[in-house]
Amino acid sequence: MKKKHLFILITMVFGLVFLLAGCGFSKDSTGKSEEKKIVHLSLDNDIPDLNQVLTTDGISFSILNNIMEGLYRLDADNNPQPAMAESADISEDKLTYTFHLRDGIKWSNGDPVTAQDFKYSWLRAMHPDTSGSYANILYDYIVGGEEFNAGEADASEVAIKAIDDKTLEVKLVTPTPFFLGLTAFATYFPLNEKFINEVGEDEFALTADTILYNGPFVMTEYDQAEGVTLEKNKEYWDKGNVKIDGATMKVIKEQSTALNLYESGELDRVYLSSSDVNSYRDSDEFGTETQFISWYLQFNFQEKPFDNVNIRKAFQLAYDPQTLADTVLNNGSAPAYGLVALGVNGNKDKTFRELAGDVVKPDYDKAKEYLEKGLDEIGDLPKLELLTADDTIAKDTATFLQSEFKKNLGVDVDIITKPYSGRLDTMRESDYQMGISKWGADYNDPMDILSLWNGDPLSGLRGNFSNPKYKKLIDSALKEPDEDKRLDMLIEAERIALKDDGTLGPLYFEGRAFLQKPYMKNLIIHPYGAKIELKNITIKK
Repeated sequence: MKKKHLFILITMVFGLVFLLAGCGFSKDSTGKSEEKKIVHLSLDNDIPDLNQVLTTDGISFSILNNIMEGLYRLDADNNPQPAMAESADISEDKLTYTFHLRDGIKWSNGDPVTAQDFKYSWLRAMHPDTSGSYANILYDYIVGGEEFNAGEADASEVAIKAIDDKTLEVKLVTPTPFFLGLTAFATYFPLNEKFINEVGEDEFALTADTILYNGPFVMTEYDQAEGVTLEKNKEYWDKGNVKIDGATMKVIKEQSTALNLYESGELDRVYLSSSDVNSYRDSDEFGTETQFISWYLQFNFQEKPFDNVNIRKAFQLAYDPQTLADTVLNNGSAPAYGLVALGVNGNKDKTFRELAGDVVKPDYDKAKEYLEKGLDEIGDLPKLELLTADDTIAKDTATFLQSEFKKNLGVDVDIITKPYSGRLDTMRESDYQMGISKWGADYNDPMDILSLWNGDPLSGLRGNFSNPKYKKLIDSALKEPDEDKRLDMLIEAERIALKDDGTLGPLYFEGRAFLQKPYMKNLIIHPYGAKIELKNITIKK
């Protein structure tokens, strides 16, 4: 993951609420939504990008997961199950995967989905001219991919072979036990080269009409600031098991607005703000869920005063994640004292977090010492600004940090609020001092998040952090077949980034409290990857 340009948060995540009554995203769909089984959803932020090669955020990934499909798809237990592929043969050395595609799989225009569509998509994502933000999720594992991405090898040298229309062969750099799960992720979805050539490279995925679909649903409307409208894909191979007729996803950023809609009977599922949790905790409709999502305070190494390690460490130790999780959020989130989220795989006996332990914990006296030392080195502090997105949770977190920095360091910090996509763009451009960010895991392994700070190339989203020792550990871990040695490398890398360099300040691991009507069944929320599965939803009133 040397070239993940995001954010966070995988990147990353978003709120969803589900409506069955009321008006749809389109004014023309008002009456029809009462006749058909239409699920209405709410997103808590705008939709940055539905180009699967370029996108980096959780909202876009979850939409793509419902309009597209890879070789495999995660089930309710987060295990990969055959999807576009009917089966896969894995060689004895676990380095060669041969996928056998199903009969009769089609694009939404009726064209067959072929092995070449997967090869084209994967090479497109890794092509050096594409600037695919998630190219690393392919080239870190596929033989020849890294060299191709660096412009040092031809596409023919990448070990992806379309043997025929229904057979795809892939050779891996090292045994990767989670590879089938990777093929369920958006960057591994197929693309139809003929269609992209027809609509044009620059127009692809900008509107509902400039995407070709192979998943359970197709989009009929798409507006980044407003939302999307989906309807059941008549060409989908498993359409008989899709029990709803469609869905809408409308952008509603304020949780209080969503809750009002839920209480008025228009919503079937809503996430709760911290102030509302206690009022609903005893309700039969109340629940909580946990996610492999790490929220953190990213410092920008290229902006004063955070080009100074002592200043970074001062701010890193000057707030209490426990108070943030328990009092400010109050939604099932857990305090973060490391970067890799709770529950992410470690060895067969313990999770990574259990193995690595706490890396940084608040220490206000030490924070003041670091601040004084940093000021001796740089002089007076400049005006300080904290960048955040404009959703409820991000704003509440920013306000908490502002208060903590004033109380524990005696410094004033202004909060700069931008729409989610604007926050991402500002961080990509390195036009910030410190920013609240998050990463939602794409797959269940600590490498998923730790590789983001590999420093190749420098990324504003990662604070322009670069450390040769860290990079060597990550690069070595990617190729290390011994799992215990690999985990030791990753544990050391996390400590270097956090404790030695003060790269960022861990905030919390995301939990969400929600209300859900009892008649909506079989909604799947994954803790990692694309979070939302609409395919299996049933409505039983």
